[in-house]
Formats: sequence, C-alpha cells, structure tokens
Amino acid sequence: MQHMKKVLVTNYVHPHLITGLGELGYEVVYDEHFDPAELNTLLPELSGIIINTKIKMTAERIRLGNKLEFIGRLGSGLDIIDLPQAEASGVAVYNSPEGNRNAVAEHALGMLLCLANNIRRGDNEVRQKLWKREANRGFELDGKTIGLVGFGNTGQAFASKLSSWALRLIYNDPYLLDVPEYLSNITSTNINQLRTDADIISIHVQLTEETRGMINYDFLKKCKKGVILINTSRGAVVDTTGLIRALEEHHLAGACLDVFENEKPHSFSFEENQLFERLYSMDQVVLTPHVAGWTHESLYKIAAVLLDKIKGQY
Repeated sequence: MQHMKKVLVTNYVHPHLITGLGELGYEVVYDEHFDPAELNTLLPELSGIIINTKIKMTAERIRLGNKLEFIGRLGSGLDIIDLPQAEASGVAVYNSPEGNRNAVAEHALGMLLCLANNIRRGDNEVRQKLWKREANRGFELDGKTIGLVGFGNTGQAFASKLSSWALRLIYNDPYLLDVPEYLSNITSTNINQLRTDADIISIHVQLTEETRGMINYDFLKKCKKGVILINTSRGAVVDTTGLIRALEEHHLAGACLDVFENEKPHSFSFEENQLFERLYSMDQVVLTPHVAGWTHESLYKIAAVLLDKIKGQY
C-alpha cells in the first residue's frame, strides 16, 4: 500500500490552502502552533513544508528533509530559506509576494498619510480634549518626489497606488528587467540621484547580505535634508542606530516603520531597550507591528497564490 505524501503547514493559513493540498493528494499536517524544536524529527517524512517567519529552513534542515519536493513561503521573504542548498537538493521554493503586495502598498500609503497629516498625534490629542489645529498642520504629497528602493512586487504595487497622484515617481532597482506598461510614468535612476531628488523614500527590497544594514546613517546623510523614510520590507535592511541618529539630528524628518531589526520586544537586551525607547518617544514616526501584508484579503490571496504555484499553474 502506497503512503500519501505528507506536507507540514506550520502557520495559520486560509483553509483554501489546506483543502487544495488535500485535493492534490497530500496528507496535510496542519499545526499553526507548531514547535520548531520538533521539526528535525519530522523532516525526513515530509514531501513539502509551508512556513512563515518562525521557522528557518537552513541547509542542515533541507538535507534532513531528503524527501522534500518543495518549500512554500507564506509571503515574500526568502531570507529564511537556504536557497543554494534547496537548489542543490532539487527542492522547489515557492513564495507568494503576489498575495500581499496590494496590502503592503495600501499600508505604506496609509502610514505616509498618517505621518503627513499628524493623524496619530491629532487623534491622541482629541481624545484628551486638546484642540491644536495649527500645531497639527500637515503637508500634501502633491508635487513631491517619491523614490522607491527596490521595484519588485510591493514596489510596483505602491507605485500603482500613487500613479494617478500629482507627484514624481522614481526608482532604483539594478535587478529589474521590465517595468509594466501601466507604470510608464515612473523613471529609473541611480541610487545617488534618488537620494538627491526624493522627498520620500520607500524601501521594497528582499533581505540579503547585500541589503542588510543598507539604510544606515551614511546613506541617510546623503539624502535630501527633510526626507521621510518608509520601510515595509525587512527590519534588518535599516540600521536602527543610524536611523535614530538621523531623526534626532532632524536630517530625516520622519519615518514610517512596519518592520524592525528585533521584532521580539520581550527579548530586547538592555542596549536595545534604550535604543528603541528613543525611537518610541519620537513624535515624527509612525510604527506598526509587521502587519503591512496582514489583511483578511491577503490571508486568502497568499494561500491561493501558493497553491497555484505548487500546482504549477502560476
């Protein structure tokens, strides 16, 4: 009797993915509270695994999974998978940035508008019965230059949201081959020109050794004074110490951050606590807990994209 191929799903997903994997003939082990410590024992039995950020598929784990046919990533970031080992082992790797790119784009725009119009501060003051109209005078995006660092799925989705606005869009992405026709109003530029021209810089890159710590104090000091930074990509792309220094010196006028170098506040070292308290005390920042791609709609879309890729239909 032939045993069914087994797929482990380690995070909360839309039922569409579980049902679809079952229809493909897989035995699905679905445990949204899966303990990563148990993974090595289970790996030799698996034909597939669906992961999110809590599990890293290291080279050792990929080798342990000697029956693995695929690794599925809920979302976009592939920094949690050893891609060279996956390729060497003949393991297909699927991610699903198409599933949450719209959510990320909407969130980035929402954070920017929140900062531009002092919405966070104004909301807090109104709740305290404070009525400070002049102190909360904002600024408009019309006429501004927005520079995108990275122009893949989320970068293009963000540009699409802004394409009908009266502003200038520029991007830098040395790996981009083709810009979609519907984004013909965006201009490619080198990183130095982007820093010179952009009033607002939005980061849309994968985390790699090349991009880790890329947005540091030196990078920000070379930007136009008064620039605003948006990061919805990966926390480690931005050096927190350099970011805070640029904010404290008012070279950087504001920041919208959905991702952070350490996203487990309970694990902060003494130094990290001091560092992040400086960030949290700033009025010119808008902060959210890595939820830019975390919508009810993206939950389904991520599942659908991943399933279609496993089927070979995407």
